[in-house]
Amino acid sequence: MLWIFTTLVAAGAQTARNAMQSSLTATLGTLGATQVRFVYGLPFAIVFVAVAAFVAGERVPAPTPAFFGYIAGGAIAQIAATAFMLAAMHVRSFSVATAFIKTEAVQVALFGVVILGEHLPPLGIVAIAVATAGVVLAAAKPGGMLTAGGWRFAVYGLSAGAFFALASVCFRGGILALGDGPYYLRAPTALVWALAIQAALLGTWMALFARQALLGSFSLWRQSLLAGFFGAFASQFWFLGFSLTAAANVRTLSLVEVLFAHVVARRVFAQRATAREAAGMALVVAGVALLLLTV
Repeated sequence: MLWIFTTLVAAGAQTARNAMQSSLTATLGTLGATQVRFVYGLPFAIVFVAVAAFVAGERVPAPTPAFFGYIAGGAIAQIAATAFMLAAMHVRSFSVATAFIKTEAVQVALFGVVILGEHLPPLGIVAIAVATAGVVLAAAKPGGMLTAGGWRFAVYGLSAGAFFALASVCFRGGILALGDGPYYLRAPTALVWALAIQAALLGTWMALFARQALLGSFSLWRQSLLAGFFGAFASQFWFLGFSLTAAANVRTLSLVEVLFAHVVARRVFAQRATAREAAGMALVVAGVALLLLTV
């Protein structure tokens, strides 16, 4: 049951990282804030894997073609997910955006059906319906979802959740592809490769097409370094969780982040959820908690 502890730690650290990245978006833009977690997180991930190898007394596991396929797919999906997440937080409040993105837990289960052939029981279908109702309720505005901002937020939030779900499944596949070594060594190894791919891809693209945002992150290196640390720290514990149990279990329990985000939104950003938004977040939490009973 160690995965429960790692997931709770990851959720808390990720809330802090999201708050830092969200504040950087105003200065660096969505892409600039997105690449911070990869470029500045990579050095910390290398330290993590070095410590794990020393503790295990073993060499870092050698990558395989299957490992590269999974990790590259997850790395690209996570880049897209992070960009959509920050865009969603720019449109709506931090806590509501986090709740919307957390439909990822439901989408992980759906990807399991499509990719892994895992069929949901009737209770799982009910859980999806409850969580989806909560998403619609939390995202709705007076006057309906047909406003430009409402539709834009819905697309950003659901897209972020979908890509995070795909990344979770791919990262677990990559960790499993490393064989039967210690879980605490396989997890940081996968994280280093994922961050290296992400830093190279996004860094190259920004150097060519968004150089000002890239240079801006270097000028704000103190804030970026802190966000990078929390990003790597959170990712390390997510990967540890993926090495111990199914991605659906980890992402379902991670719904506690919705509650963490609500606290941050009130204390840091002075944002208060309306009664309708709070009810929607409660339904999302209830739906994903129900899903936990089926996995």
